[in-house]
Amino acid sequence: MKTEDIEPFFAVLAAANPQPRSELEYTSVFELLAAVLLSAQATDVGVNKATRRLFAEAPTPQAMLALGLDGLQERIRTIGLYRSKAAHLLETCRILVDRHGADVPRERAALERLPGVGRKTANVVLNVAFGAPTIAVDTHVFRVANRTGLAPGRTPLEVEQGLERRVPEHYRRDAHHWLILHGRYVCTARAPHCSTCAVNAWCDYAASTIRAQSTTAKQRDER
Repeated sequence: MKTEDIEPFFAVLAAANPQPRSELEYTSVFELLAAVLLSAQATDVGVNKATRRLFAEAPTPQAMLALGLDGLQERIRTIGLYRSKAAHLLETCRILVDRHGADVPRERAALERLPGVGRKTANVVLNVAFGAPTIAVDTHVFRVANRTGLAPGRTPLEVEQGLERRVPEHYRRDAHHWLILHGRYVCTARAPHCSTCAVNAWCDYAASTIRAQSTTAKQRDER
């Protein structure tokens, strides 16, 4: 993707969805942190089904701790890797209570010291809860950034750094939401919807795909 293509690429995404939001359900910063921690290698839909009951019963770190490991596992057992996630979430709750007055810290370093919280989770919390212009790179963002040519990279960190360099500042805060949703519903892994994609004019992959389809159709017509 050429540098001059980036502005119109994001302008179209922004016009279609001016106020993008996470599809995880939460009502507090703590619930957001818990939901993102639970969402690793799981779908937002699946996480939401489990957390509706969980958050109704345990909306605070103290209440989550009161469930105990068995109680928490029982409530999230429909989520993949629920045993390890339950252990991480309970230990995170203990740290929040013991070291942070039960509040979720605003600093990246403090967030990343919480069990089960890596860079991606910290970026989501910093962005969604505290308005920081961070870009969380999940599987969808990684795919879209590489496929479109927006910010190619071999690792999530390389992609994140590329996005930080290339995404215009005025789009930075919402960029990861647009890219996640685009990857989830349009630029899908196995069969991207290039022909109907609203930003295909600026996408490296779509340009090559559409050219190939056009060439194939022309050759078929000439037979």
